Amino acid sequence: MRALLVVNPKATTTSERSRDVLVRALRSAVHLTVEYTSRRGHAATLARAAAESGVEVVVTLGGDGTVNEAVNGLMTAQSALAGLSGPRAHALPALAVVPGGSTNVFARALGLPRDWVDGTSVILDALRDGRSRIIGLGMADDRYFTFAAGVGLDAAVVRRVEQSRLRGRRSTPALYFRSIVGQMLTGDDRKSPPLSIERPGEPAETDLGNVIVQNTSPWTYLGDRPVHPSPTASFDLGLDITALRRLAVTSTTRTLAQLATRKGDPRGKQVLHLPDQTEFTVVASRPQPFQLDGDYLGERQKVRFVSVPEALRVIC
Repeated sequence: MRALLVVNPKATTTSERSRDVLVRALRSAVHLTVEYTSRRGHAATLARAAAESGVEVVVTLGGDGTVNEAVNGLMTAQSALAGLSGPRAHALPALAVVPGGSTNVFARALGLPRDWVDGTSVILDALRDGRSRIIGLGMADDRYFTFAAGVGLDAAVVRRVEQSRLRGRRSTPALYFRSIVGQMLTGDDRKSPPLSIERPGEPAETDLGNVIVQNTSPWTYLGDRPVHPSPTASFDLGLDITALRRLAVTSTTRTLAQLATRKGDPRGKQVLHLPDQTEFTVVASRPQPFQLDGDYLGERQKVRFVSVPEALRVIC
């Protein structure tokens, strides 16, 4: 079995020595090629080339950003999909994810251990046993995502966290909490919520201050604690929407407190839940922060979301 290991050398929880151990372990199960990413978007290029050359498994070592790039590379491979009549997942290489980032939401949502050593062991057993599952993905305009996307407050928080990390700060629950508080106190969307959701054949949902889109649950983790805006979200269903109608400090703080519990599933007049959606568009009255799988992607005024069922085969 031919496999490609895509390594993000900046992965936060691994070292050069541990990467060497991983390579030796994988080579006991597959015929392995190793590539290191050198720039943003490089993992997508490597994964697409692997798919088009007939590689059977793409393994990533990195965080959720590396996984997202690799998934987009696989999903845009052309020759692997030529003449395909069934689900594309059967024509593409399978994806195996070794957790190497600070949060690793996608890997943990698949049920993989947080530690890269234990995660590698699960992947090796699955490869030897021929074990995999097929999952759905989300798509925002022309880019796929694995677990979540957001427009508004949560994307603005991701932007703040990324800016802090560029200044040398570590990604911790405390950093996210401070970023949320800072954005709530300085954001201008509390008085005039700018977002609306448009769905085919349904009246628009308007006056929204934030929109979270989930392809699975949890949405993220605070350390070891999963956060569940929509606990029913699943890789096997459509996309779940959780939106806040207003960003008043009191009501938003109450919602965040609900999210901080292990149960999650926030309720209240300001909370809108729309589960298992096939297609919808988020429209903003002015450009809003936008994130996919925890990566800040700039500002958008309109994003079309589509659920893509049976899209990807994963080793887990």
